[in-house]
Amino acid sequence: MKKSLSTRLSILQKSFELIYTHGYKATSIDTIIATTNVTKGAFFYHFKNKEEMGLAVINEIMYPLMHDDFVKPLLASKDPVNDIYKMMHYLLLENEFLLKKYGCPAGNLTQEMSPVNLHFSEALSKLTAELKDAMQTSLKNGKQSGVIKPEINEEQVALFVLSGYWGIRNFGKLSENNDFYVVYLQELNLYLNNLKKN
Repeated sequence: MKKSLSTRLSILQKSFELIYTHGYKATSIDTIIATTNVTKGAFFYHFKNKEEMGLAVINEIMYPLMHDDFVKPLLASKDPVNDIYKMMHYLLLENEFLLKKYGCPAGNLTQEMSPVNLHFSEALSKLTAELKDAMQTSLKNGKQSGVIKPEINEEQVALFVLSGYWGIRNFGKLSENNDFYVVYLQELNLYLNNLKKN
């Protein structure tokens, strides 16, 4: 990887971590520069302003991670009920980067920036739409293969599951332990198993 591309990636990865832990508005360019050990000139060589950097975090860091870790497996799923549950279990209880006290990176950015910045809203809509569509496709494929009840509305299921995830991530910020997550996962498991064709 060329040094300039490596520098850009380093800035984006560190920016993602800072935005996740402190929020977009509270993360200054100076803080990013200080934690990445790049010069101000190097930062502005890659990004003309903070907004361009923030959008690059969504499009070049968050989107590929979500696509590779969740969208691809969902699209290839032969057992959507189990795979959706495993994905949520991993996100809530196993992923070492996603800490309870900070919530969901996409959810946080959506709450903070979508009401005030159209470009952020569009980028985050694309991100969440792809995940929702992949979940819908996995359920549709499950219906076609006979493992999911034919009367299930896959769009409604995907919206319900994802909105529950975002909501429980916010509840998690208020808890000292994983109790909220465990309850959500137990109820999610019951709900998803009810989608199975007998």
